[in-house]
Amino acid sequence: MESIVKHAQGLVYSLICLMPSVYQKASLNAILGLFLEAQGHPYPEHTQVKSASALSRFLNHYNWSTRGLIRATRLSILGQIAKHRPSKRVPLKILIDLTTLEKSGKFLHLSNPTPNEPDPWVRILNGKRGLHLVVLYLVYGEWRVPWSFRVWRGKGYSSPSDLACKLLGTVPKQLTQGKTVIVLADTEFSTVKFFNAVRAKSWRIVVGVRNNRKLQDGRTVKQLYPHGKRGQLILLEGLSTPLTISWFWLKRADSKRELRFVVSSHPYSGAYLVMLGRKRWAIEGFFKTIKHRFGLHCFGQSTKLGVYRWLILSLLSYLLAHWIDQWSFPPILDWKATCDLTLSVLFPSVLWLKLLRYLQISADIAARHGFEIILKPIPT
Repeated sequence: MESIVKHAQGLVYSLICLMPSVYQKASLNAILGLFLEAQGHPYPEHTQVKSASALSRFLNHYNWSTRGLIRATRLSILGQIAKHRPSKRVPLKILIDLTTLEKSGKFLHLSNPTPNEPDPWVRILNGKRGLHLVVLYLVYGEWRVPWSFRVWRGKGYSSPSDLACKLLGTVPKQLTQGKTVIVLADTEFSTVKFFNAVRAKSWRIVVGVRNNRKLQDGRTVKQLYPHGKRGQLILLEGLSTPLTISWFWLKRADSKRELRFVVSSHPYSGAYLVMLGRKRWAIEGFFKTIKHRFGLHCFGQSTKLGVYRWLILSLLSYLLAHWIDQWSFPPILDWKATCDLTLSVLFPSVLWLKLLRYLQISADIAARHGFEIILKPIPT
């Protein structure tokens, strides 16, 4: 799988070429190296390669094309998948969910409306204060791709379900053409509009529904249990097409069990529908990794542009590490080890600068033990 590494190296090179100055090229290298330390707290002041103020200017003020970076990354993703496409029988799974990047500080520029920024980003949803993202995540064979996201701006703006409908339109046809496409989502997105948006694309939908959701005959979904049959057809209120329904007991953290329901536009068996519905939890694993390893929630920038760039670069770092893990055989299955390998393969200059910095601050320790650190170039 050496071609995957070359493709990743090509992507990094093309992204660096997008930077308009040598200074910004170095800043891009530094901040990606910071994310790939995989410690979960990539604060700019922790970098050993550039100053925190330099990275802040790079994120918030410098004039480089964020859209160009996204476009180049997506083209590279499509190129990777085209060269290493899974079997035709493997469906493309589109996972959609909402995650909250909790914030406890003031964040006045993100919390309070102003004439220049009338729509604050930091809001309270389901009792959690922070930045709320609706994320579209692709699972295609062994590929795991965070493809796109939208920020929920609060009451009076597009709902999470509306944002999810918009995200569906970002999936390129070359990925879906001739493929079985399954859209998996949580109960938050079981709206009539979302059902119709998926149906209009002739994709299959597997989504959770609340137990108080009404059927066309006036009953609630919960009344189907225990006398109903898993895998039976139902008609939800507001929808004209029948859906297959199944249910299962979910064990919660407090050891209590909760009855959950899942529906599908395809006539799967009851047991298989439950198994397929559980595949949605793959995006929860991604959220845990991107936050606790790549610091998605650690943004603290002074502008919305800076926050947006932070989120993009965090997702990019995850993607690069995932590619390198795909290349290693057998897969490392350890994000810290994977990120160390990614740094050595894609960003050796960052590792070298970190080593030089370490040697510089450790010179007095060597001197106390009677040693002197001298670096000499290798003769050619």
